Amino acid sequence: MPAPTKGPRLGGGPAHERLILANLATALFEHDSITTTEAKAKRLRPLAERLVTFAKRGDLHARRRVMTVVRSKGVVHRLFVEIAPDMAQRPGGYTRITKVAPRKGDNAPMAVIELVREPLSAKPKRAVVAEAQGATKRAAKEKRAKETAKETVPAVAADPVVEIDDAPVVEIDDAPVADIQDAPVADLSDAEPVAATAAAGFAGTGEAGDQDAGDADVAVVELPAGALAPLPDGSAPEGYLVKGNADSGLYHEPDGQWYDATEAEFWFATAADAEAAGFRKAGSAKADADD
Repeated sequence: MPAPTKGPRLGGGPAHERLILANLATALFEHDSITTTEAKAKRLRPLAERLVTFAKRGDLHARRRVMTVVRSKGVVHRLFVEIAPDMAQRPGGYTRITKVAPRKGDNAPMAVIELVREPLSAKPKRAVVAEAQGATKRAAKEKRAKETAKETVPAVAADPVVEIDDAPVVEIDDAPVADIQDAPVADLSDAEPVAATAAAGFAGTGEAGDQDAGDADVAVVELPAGALAPLPDGSAPEGYLVKGNADSGLYHEPDGQWYDATEAEFWFATAADAEAAGFRKAGSAKADADD
C-alpha cells in the first residue's frame, strides 16, 4: 500500500487531485513558469520532475507514460524536444519554487514554480575549490613578498646638497659643479628597472646597467646577463615574464607546471635569454638528470 501524502488532499477526492496536478503540470511545461498556491507547488514538484525524467529517456514507452498524465500532444512534444535536452546534463532539481506575496482576498500563501533550464556549470565543484585555494595562496605569497621587500630595502642616506641660484646640485667627491644652465638633463625613462634592481640588492652588467657594489649594508648577488631583479613590491618588470631561480639554476615559463609556486629571483624577457645566461628549463629531462 503506498504511503499517504502529507497534508490535506487537493480537491474533493483522489481522482480530482490527480486531475488538478495534471493540469498544473501541463501548464508548467507549456509556459515554463506558473504561479499557484504554495501547497499545490510543493505537491506538483515531484510529479513534474518525474515526468522530466521520463522525457530524458526519450523512447516510445516513456512518451506513453507521460501521455497518461499530460493529455496535450503539443505540450508532450515540447517536453521531449525542447525541455528534455536542456536537462540532459542536470542530474536532478529540474524545478525551482520561489515564494511570493500572499494572494489578495483570502491571504493564501503563493509561490512561483518554474523549470530550471539554465545550462549547468561546466566546471566541477572540485575545480572551483582548487582554483579558489590557488588564488588564496598567490595572494598570501604576494603579501609576504611585499613585506619582505619593505624589510630588506635599506635606508639610503641623503647626499649633501648645495643650492646655487636656487637650483639643487649634488656634490660628488668635491668635484666642481658645472653650470646648471648647460648641464645635460638625465633621461629617466628607463630608470625604473635600474632602481628596482638596486633596491633588491642585485649587481651585474645586465640590461639594467652596472650596479655599484660599494654599499656594505646590501647583500649583493650577481645578476645574470639579460636579467632584471624583481620590483620593490615583488612583481615582474614590464615585458619580463620568465622566472629564474639562482639555487636550482632553472627557469620557469608562464605555462610551466611550477610557475605560480616559484618565487622569482631573476626575471628574463624570453626563454632564450635565460638559456644564454646558463639556466635550464624546469621539468626537462636534462634538469631531472642533473637533479
